[in-house]
Amino acid sequence: MSDEAQDTTLFRVVVNHEQQFSIWPLGRDLPAGWSDEGTRGPKADCLAHVDRIWTDMRPLSLRLHMENGTTS
Repeated sequence: MSDEAQDTTLFRVVVNHEQQFSIWPLGRDLPAGWSDEGTRGPKADCLAHVDRIWTDMRPLSLRLHMENGTTS
């Protein structure tokens, strides 16, 4: 059995101000700039959730910039 299959660490899905997602171990303080998205569970489940919801990898600021058609 692989180490990952035996790992019982629970994670939470976190999101930053640019609407970028990651996972973070439960029980550890969140890193600065990240907030709890609400999903918790085993690593594989949290990663699968992120894959489902994070369909546009561009940071929010870039998406907004492109939608406005501004150049700088």
